Amino acid sequence: MEINPNLSEKAKHDYALILRATEDSDQKAYAELMERYRDSIFHLCRKMVFNDDDADDLTIETFGKAFQRLKQYTPAFAFSTWLFKIASNHCIDFIRKKRINALSLDKGIATEDGGSIQFTVKDDAPDPIETLEKKQRVEKMRLVVSELKPRYRRLVELRYFEEYSYDEIALELDLPLGTVKAQLYRARDILASVMEGSKKHL
Repeated sequence: MEINPNLSEKAKHDYALILRATEDSDQKAYAELMERYRDSIFHLCRKMVFNDDDADDLTIETFGKAFQRLKQYTPAFAFSTWLFKIASNHCIDFIRKKRINALSLDKGIATEDGGSIQFTVKDDAPDPIETLEKKQRVEKMRLVVSELKPRYRRLVELRYFEEYSYDEIALELDLPLGTVKAQLYRARDILASVMEGSKKHL
């Protein structure tokens, strides 16, 4: 695959990591990609949704989406550009679902590298097939959650089904805030594995 000669050394290093991740299933390469961009993606999400807890969730979910599509990435442009686009689109979906009006989507948003991301939001409501598919995914998710170990199951139920904040979960379960975040991170990892067809972690 032809690499854009105008890519920075940072972008070329990213592509080397992507090759290791996709061709060699190198978990350290995935981890390094996440480490390199986690803060930047969090700040982007935070600017869009104005909430640390939501931005934290959106950051993790952005990397999940990116890693699932990593083989689709082409080195014609920087990985950071591709990743920021995934993050911004994911945040837009979140904003539309939550009906958050805090951000004017027509103004765009500045990124840390001096660029700007413009947003195009479709107003089309989901068609019946999309609605059915979403319902089926939710039902599958609830089934998967019911199979989790109790300590993970209750955390996920409080966070995603009852929409508790991290602080509220910590208070409800009498756990340190850091423990709540760490266990929810682990629970999301388990759920992702199961939803992809693997139940080895359960």
